[in-house]
Amino acid sequence: MKKYYLGLIVAIASVSFAAVLIVSTDTAPLTIAFYRLLFTTLLLLPFLLMPRYRAELASLPRSRVYLMTGIGVVQAGHFAFWITSLEYTSVASSVILVTAHPVLVTPLAAAVLKERYTGVNAAGIGLSLLGVSILVLGNYGLEAATLKGNLLAMLGGAAAGIYILGGRSMRRTVSTPAYAITVYGVAAAVLLTLCLAFRAPLASMHGWDLGLIMLMALGPGILGHTLYNWSLKYVRAGVASVSLLGEPLGSSLLALAIPWIRQVPTLYTLAGGCFILLGIYLASRHGEEQTGPHDGDPGEASVL
Repeated sequence: MKKYYLGLIVAIASVSFAAVLIVSTDTAPLTIAFYRLLFTTLLLLPFLLMPRYRAELASLPRSRVYLMTGIGVVQAGHFAFWITSLEYTSVASSVILVTAHPVLVTPLAAAVLKERYTGVNAAGIGLSLLGVSILVLGNYGLEAATLKGNLLAMLGGAAAGIYILGGRSMRRTVSTPAYAITVYGVAAAVLLTLCLAFRAPLASMHGWDLGLIMLMALGPGILGHTLYNWSLKYVRAGVASVSLLGEPLGSSLLALAIPWIRQVPTLYTLAGGCFILLGIYLASRHGEEQTGPHDGDPGEASVL
């Protein structure tokens, strides 16, 4: 097996653990979001020991700094919405909905960044919207809290779509370490402000919960996303599209298999999820004829 395919598999497995680690903690969602982004930022800081990254950050134009600050604010919203959604809805529903960001990103990228937009992409968006309707409206009869959780996950997905679109533009001129440190740092600062505003506990966590959050930063945050960035530069675009489906499928299987979670997806979640995942694949397809290393920033497709 080629090393970049192995890296892709490890990346998918790593990000699949994000949701189950979150539901295994007994901590406020905003607290989880803040510490995850804080630890991720701290793990990236050693890059600043390299002179070229320090020089790059020091020489960034104000316009790019302002844009990355805005992206960090939106990313904070993504994590706040998505992590909170897991208190009200199932792992399967939440992760499927939050991963549906290609439905938003694809048409916006065509309009703003002039990226190619095909009939296949449009069909994928239509299928995904049908799946969202089935999943959200079908599960609404269970309890009102489920609808709230699904809506929060959708807001998290919308925020992810916005910061991914901004990231695609910025990453054409800014390196991965400089971009990630700035955006994650801003997101952590925004989440700290939200924690203080809503009086989310910051100093009364159990060691178990703190350890799980550190695993979120190290696993999904660093190992998963870093390997995504590296391996997807060398695989065909079609493989990159299929890889998007690994996160919700992996998270759902883990939530079903782990004894203290044991969440069985409803029929509406399974049916709607199939439409959404097929739609994600079709909506994110582009340049599949490419067989060698390619440009872009596919690692940003992973949002967990």
